[in-house]
Amino acid sequence: MLVRLLRTFPDLPEAGQIRKALNANLAAENVLAEAAYFKQPNRQSFERTYGWAWLLKLAEELHSWDDVDGKSWSANLQPLVDVIVRAYTDFLPKQTYPIRTGVHPNTAFGLAFSLDYAQAVSDRKLEALLDERSRNYFARDSNYPGAWEPGGEDFFSPALMEADLMRRVMKGAEFARWFHQFLPGISKNEPAALLHPAIVTDRSDPKLVHLDGLNLSRAWCMRNIASALPRRDSARNILSISASMHAAEALVHVASGDYAGEHWLASFAVFLLSTPEP
Repeated sequence: MLVRLLRTFPDLPEAGQIRKALNANLAAENVLAEAAYFKQPNRQSFERTYGWAWLLKLAEELHSWDDVDGKSWSANLQPLVDVIVRAYTDFLPKQTYPIRTGVHPNTAFGLAFSLDYAQAVSDRKLEALLDERSRNYFARDSNYPGAWEPGGEDFFSPALMEADLMRRVMKGAEFARWFHQFLPGISKNEPAALLHPAIVTDRSDPKLVHLDGLNLSRAWCMRNIASALPRRDSARNILSISASMHAAEALVHVASGDYAGEHWLASFAVFLLSTPEP
């Protein structure tokens, strides 16, 4: 989040403070300590795959940044990136079934962010593995029960996160066909539970406030999916309107004043606001 803000708004008043924090956290010795931790016994599943995905998103953000500090941080981060890429390539061939949860272990999210990284750095071997696993897990899905969402502590929509992954894997008409088989009611504004923002009743509760994050991540997924559909596709406008509803509902609560949400919602908000509208 901080790197994206620096790249987008280099003259932020807080830029010096942000650079100081990143210099401390991304110091070479700190990253090497993180990499060593993963190599200890019984650490293979640590942060799998939520933390892995965000780490590769950070690496992707730094990769193409023409900035002196950015290049240094990118170099410092590489040993940990290598560990995470190896973790993906070791684990995914053994994962027979995807995890379709609305929280950290969601397989589609882990694949989506790692695919962004692989394409950005031209890691064709990793990209091919992620493409194959995505198709193996999800290409045959149809009539997904989106009306069952959301779960009570979700910050991801399993349905929309899967579709947001598959628009990366499938292009054009192939994705459009898959999407309308996957969620055939979207063109009719169904299911309502998926298209209307989730209700948050207590933002001091660390599980219930997850639903603010769900509204943010739903919005970025809907924007991406809509952009991948043909311009005359009726689902495109429905998703765009729903994304705006979700964003409006959630963004006003990012700075709620309570640590339960404030310590993480900003990363979702910045990612959403960096996602172009269709």
